[in-house]
Amino acid sequence: MDQLTAHLDRGWDLAQRGDLAGAQASAQRATELDPESPEAHNLLGYVAAMQGDIEEALEAYEQAIALDDTYIEAMLNAAELYLHPLGEFDEVLGLCAQVLDITEYDDEILDARLLQVEALIGKDDLPQAKAVLGSLPAGPYENAGQTFLVARARYEVGELDAARELLEATVTQDPNHADALYYAGLVREEQGDRQGAVEALLRSRELELAAGMPPWAPNPEALLLLADQALSGLEPTLAQHIHGATVFITALPGAEVIVDGVDPRSIVLIEAVPTTDEPAAEGAKREVRVFVYALNLVKAAGGVHAVAQQLRAALELEIRAVFLGERDPAAADELEPQPSGGQPTS
Repeated sequence: MDQLTAHLDRGWDLAQRGDLAGAQASAQRATELDPESPEAHNLLGYVAAMQGDIEEALEAYEQAIALDDTYIEAMLNAAELYLHPLGEFDEVLGLCAQVLDITEYDDEILDARLLQVEALIGKDDLPQAKAVLGSLPAGPYENAGQTFLVARARYEVGELDAARELLEATVTQDPNHADALYYAGLVREEQGDRQGAVEALLRSRELELAAGMPPWAPNPEALLLLADQALSGLEPTLAQHIHGATVFITALPGAEVIVDGVDPRSIVLIEAVPTTDEPAAEGAKREVRVFVYALNLVKAAGGVHAVAQQLRAALELEIRAVFLGERDPAAADELEPQPSGGQPTS
């Protein structure tokens, strides 16, 4: 094995084990040994994405593609980031079209088609998304990851029965697949199986807690500072509703609120509690509590630079819902955290 290959292999191994500093050092050493190695730039991009530096990750992927315009892995990795957190759906579709033009491998075709579906849903082109989804093989699929991605796509276009069957297949393949259990909970809820939904959502929550925060996530002190930034950046007409509120930062919503119907992947929950036992009246004093769920927040943000912005957007939606009676399902969907397995393809 030559030195370049050894550093690349070591870098991927360290990245998969969460040692991002070591993985980055191996990737940089690989680029020093061969600046024209697309594989080295792809690894650099993957590590940067895991660290939450989306701009640097995309630059590395683009360099890898410039060095090898048939490098499908880098194209799919870049498409993942353009999809989330950037929401640049035309870029996703363009990269997927390139992949489909040059590959004959079923796995790569499936990955590209699923990214196309997600981008088309993002563009509100549901008919075309369903058409692309209908072109996929029916399965069974090679692994739990593929089965889940097809299941999620089926759910997002409203095919609940097909989604439920595939989600159950995913959990059979991988009983600890947190994302599959989460979406299984959503499907069961929509189909009227409240008890089954709660059981699936609570199990998903347990697995998310066990997995912990992404390696790049801010520490608790930094999160408090970012929360202050988000609160200070609110429009005055919205900020007045939570003036003087007590802010709590915790990992995820508790089991007790999930049982009451709170989405376990919520970013913010606001409670306005009357300060007396008297019936609530207009103008009555209330204690306002703001719960920020750090694990959901950082996953939705995708990088340190976007945490405060993501939190501010979530706060605005929750304030409008709690105090103004406004609910915007489309806007809420934009804030939904991506699945925990949503890192670029390795």
